[in-house]
Amino acid sequence: MKLVRVGSKQFQKLCDRNSGRNKRVSESVRKIVENVRTNGDEAVIKYTRQFDHVKLTPKDLRVSECETSGAYQDIKPEFVSTLKVILDNINKFYKKQLKKSWKIKDADGVLLGEKVTSLEKVGIYVPSGTVPLVSSVYMTVIPAKMAGVKKIVLVTPPNQYKTVDPHILVVANLLKVDEIYKVGGAQAIASLAFGTKTIPRVDKIVGPGNAYVTEAKRQVFGYCDIDMLAGPTEVVIIANQFSDINFVKADLEAQAEHFMGLSILITNSKKLAAIIKKENLKGYVILVKNMDEAADVANMLAAEHLQILTNNPKRIARRIVNAGAIFLGPYTPVAVGDYVAGPSHVLPTGGSARFFSGLGLSDFYKSSHILSYTKKALEKIREPLEKVAEIERLTKHLDSVKVRFE
Repeated sequence: MKLVRVGSKQFQKLCDRNSGRNKRVSESVRKIVENVRTNGDEAVIKYTRQFDHVKLTPKDLRVSECETSGAYQDIKPEFVSTLKVILDNINKFYKKQLKKSWKIKDADGVLLGEKVTSLEKVGIYVPSGTVPLVSSVYMTVIPAKMAGVKKIVLVTPPNQYKTVDPHILVVANLLKVDEIYKVGGAQAIASLAFGTKTIPRVDKIVGPGNAYVTEAKRQVFGYCDIDMLAGPTEVVIIANQFSDINFVKADLEAQAEHFMGLSILITNSKKLAAIIKKENLKGYVILVKNMDEAADVANMLAAEHLQILTNNPKRIARRIVNAGAIFLGPYTPVAVGDYVAGPSHVLPTGGSARFFSGLGLSDFYKSSHILSYTKKALEKIREPLEKVAEIERLTKHLDSVKVRFE
């Protein structure tokens, strides 16, 4: 691992790691998105053959009931019972995020409120490159379901046998996903954003993906909503002389196991820094003066996963304002959050934890403001309203108020 000094150019690069776009990827995705928008299923099938090396017809795109029922024969029976424990944890967590409409009324008859409505249709992208990301199914579908989304459409790349990994199908089936399609990459995002003859158009797209998927989400934003622009996964670990070195090493290695995964250690222990620096790991070691500076550096990095492996993690956690998820203490590895704890593992990366949050129920709600005034209430607020309208020189706005008192 490489030693980085706070304030150095390398440190600044780490803080700015999500800036800029790959022009080659951007242009490639632009062509795919435009082709799918124009030619629909024909373009989707073309790119599936080109990138996934699978020949499909429009009828093959949607996963059939037969394929779904057959998937149960291809998994171990204990998988379903194991899954139940995980699903219970996720449900318990997200029940705390349920949102309701509200209203307030004053003595003058002014009624104000917020009407909360669930999104109608949501598309969920589940990567399935070298390995099927089964956990991404329940980490995205459950929050959408609990928020009351009426239709959930899942897309995932097909395998060489023209089908989808059985574990993905089983989880999606148990969670009552409405429709599943065998399509991946930028073409999947475009098909959800614009709709094709086979694949329905959705209101929002969520879920992790590679650089092409992320760029496609960027380009279709506005035609539909997206959750976030996620980059390579990352972990920042804060540790000191009291931290277990084996735990630190294992957690850094776990994150590096992901393709392009980024591992960063922040420590005030020169001994720990020296030991980890010698390890044959991809990543960085940042040496700080004390744990207060460690918290400041962590906030500057605004990591997806922040682990605090010190003897008093809660004290440091109180200073943290930028992190996708915070893991406290030696027995809370990131793997717990990835698979079983409850909160979704769809988290902001690349420093975007400064302004993005992890996937939650709020991602699947929209709200309308409610306003209702009586004549008495309007008359009471008339003077300040007219003064602002005069400053903005919007005379018709003024007239729309005056006419109600003539």
